[in-house]
Amino acid sequence: MSSMNLKHIAVLNLLLMFHICAFAQLKHNGHAYVDLGLSVKWATCNIGASSPEGRGNYYAWGETKPKSRYDWTTYKWCKGRENTLTKYNKQKENGVVDKKSRLALSDDAAHVNWGGKWRIPTDEEVYELSEKCTWTLVKQKGVYGYKIKSKINGKSIFLPAVGFKNESRLEDFGMMCVYWTSTLDQYDSHVALPLYSYVMELSDDGIEYDYWSRRCHGHTVRPVCP
Repeated sequence: MSSMNLKHIAVLNLLLMFHICAFAQLKHNGHAYVDLGLSVKWATCNIGASSPEGRGNYYAWGETKPKSRYDWTTYKWCKGRENTLTKYNKQKENGVVDKKSRLALSDDAAHVNWGGKWRIPTDEEVYELSEKCTWTLVKQKGVYGYKIKSKINGKSIFLPAVGFKNESRLEDFGMMCVYWTSTLDQYDSHVALPLYSYVMELSDDGIEYDYWSRRCHGHTVRPVCP
């Protein structure tokens, strides 16, 4: 075989390796992520889902297992009523005060279920996702949601609009894109701050920052890692 042919084969092999690397999924602890050029890397799927379009599991804030009913009577961190909080509380009238405002890893559904350095994003990381990416309302494989494309490197993730669980009901499926953050509301410990966008109202406008959700409600989780 001539040296020219050998060089040609070597070039083809390098191009093939580059192609494979370019399209290979990056993973941490067995779960795929996308590097959007932000402070954290975002998972490609929700916890409990096998594809970006899958709804996955719903979790109350600070709980790590899905369940059949989501209200104060079943919530782990209270004694059956909203004014009997036992953890993550800053107001005396709401229960035991510990002044905790961010989930411990032991109460973080992403960390407990996926391990490694996976965790639920903070409100600051969600803000970064909004400010440094473009949000486009799309229908991907029959599922409404947002294609979130980085303004930094052009890579993207998909967040499906899978609604939320209230008591035993699934509400606003296909209309509401709402995911937990690990951050408690600053003024009311009954509620936590989710990533939120109402598809039918917001179209391509991205997420809202004045939205809160009762901790006992069930929301999906899109993990992040360093």
